[in-house]
Amino acid sequence: MNPGFEQDGAELHTGVVDASDLLSILNAFPSDRAGTRLKGIAGLAERIGKESKPWMIARDRLGANSQPVRAILFDKNMTTNWSLDWHQDRTIAVAERKEVQGFRNWTVKQGIQHVEPPFELLANMVTLRIHLDDVGPDNAPLRIAPGSHKLGRLAEEDYASVVLQCGEVECLAKSGDIWSYSTPILHASKMSARPQRRRVLQVDYSASRLPAELQWAGL
Repeated sequence: MNPGFEQDGAELHTGVVDASDLLSILNAFPSDRAGTRLKGIAGLAERIGKESKPWMIARDRLGANSQPVRAILFDKNMTTNWSLDWHQDRTIAVAERKEVQGFRNWTVKQGIQHVEPPFELLANMVTLRIHLDDVGPDNAPLRIAPGSHKLGRLAEEDYASVVLQCGEVECLAKSGDIWSYSTPILHASKMSARPQRRRVLQVDYSASRLPAELQWAGL
């Protein structure tokens, strides 16, 4: 199955970026942390911000006001290998905490304020997974439940039945490929069966303005 964005909520874009170029600014991060939230990294905005190739993918879904609002480097390797159960991404990164109706469950992750916004905001976001290494079936590819992005906010106890209803697809990729998906899509990841380097730069894009005094944390 080759998922399409409109129907399935995910799409593969092949050979988009030069992974070695991105690694030139990301290689310094330690490999013993599952995910590193990126902020203030010299050169990153130019590579994933306005007019970049990743931004153009987000622009095609969200329009010209699309902007990267969060970036995380995932580094799965021989010594740092993990799995994630089925879940929806439900938080955004903001500059500072401001109490606004509809924004709840505040947390601080690696020094950055996160909050769960109204679901409609998430539904109008796009997440890009920029692959810096090849991801075959034995190297912990992202698994998605196609079409689950259309079902709204899901209760955790319903995840299993939704996966049965929608089925699942493994998002295989080559270095330099990008998977785009609707941010709320139900997804998961197994441990790597044959541990090797599997680095992914995950970037959330939004064209929405936050209400009141809230501001995106950005890059």
